[in-house]
Amino acid sequence: MNKTAPPVMLSEPDTAIDAEEELQARVAWHYYIGNLTQQEIAHRIGSNRARVNRLLAASRESGLVQITINSKIAPCIALEEQLAERFDLESAVVVPTGANPEANMTALGIGAAGCLAKRIEPGGTIGIGWGRTIRAVLRAMPQRSYGALNAVSLQGGLSHCPSINTFDIVSDFANLCHADGYLFAAPIYVGSQKARDMILQEETVRSTYELARNADLALLTCGDLTESLVVTYGISKPDDLRTLRKAGAVGDMLGHFMDANGEPIDHPLNRRTVAISLDDLRKIDDVVLVSGGAKKFHVTRAALRGRYASVLVTDEDTARRLCEEP
Repeated sequence: MNKTAPPVMLSEPDTAIDAEEELQARVAWHYYIGNLTQQEIAHRIGSNRARVNRLLAASRESGLVQITINSKIAPCIALEEQLAERFDLESAVVVPTGANPEANMTALGIGAAGCLAKRIEPGGTIGIGWGRTIRAVLRAMPQRSYGALNAVSLQGGLSHCPSINTFDIVSDFANLCHADGYLFAAPIYVGSQKARDMILQEETVRSTYELARNADLALLTCGDLTESLVVTYGISKPDDLRTLRKAGAVGDMLGHFMDANGEPIDHPLNRRTVAISLDDLRKIDDVVLVSGGAKKFHVTRAALRGRYASVLVTDEDTARRLCEEP
């Protein structure tokens, strides 16, 4: 891989662009396109190198700058082939492990965005999960029209979640891909199984549910039992986490908690989940699972054992661990 700057896409200007975003764009332009050093840019904007570094980091985090590296890394390619063979996947995408969880999530997002863009076909329906990882994928995706396209939620959302608006994920994807968006207008968990069944029979929710379970392509992640959005903001009873662990849960997909083999556990929460079922998910032909990091190892392995994914996007450390286990 050469040392020249990777191709960079800068978002189109917005008429309501604020001063900070404008400065980020100016700094990114000078750095990636103009090949100026951070010190040279600092001199141009009358600031210091530390602030330039922060502005560049912020522009990547916000999605203002999207980086594509047109090269493959040999050990990652080997792991992709091993993963596909071991877990009977159509394919896998392995990215170099990031220096910290945030960098790792950004890398996963970039890897998944490139993978997803190649799989979207005009006239299709794309089912979308939510979570921080999926948000990272959307931040890495360029705005582009794929022709007629539907984007639909695979699960209900969270009524309170300060770090991310779960209901916006599908809307954001629809805006990026010029698609029609369909939302599960319901929370991920309701008070009882009876309430869940009633909600799924409501005409507007039912039509979304049917569209979701018949999606052509799905993009989702899975959550561990430590810091996933479902665990942090979706579970209202403190005792639920203890009983989930006791029942053998290692994490969730679409709000359904699974055991180490990827099978749904017997727990009241699973009977109150507003989402397509794991059996529905298995019936979708093309499922891109984006999951990595040490904390997600067990739930990622469970999802693969449950045969929910046709494509896995993960990091190098997780891929190696998955392949080297007996």
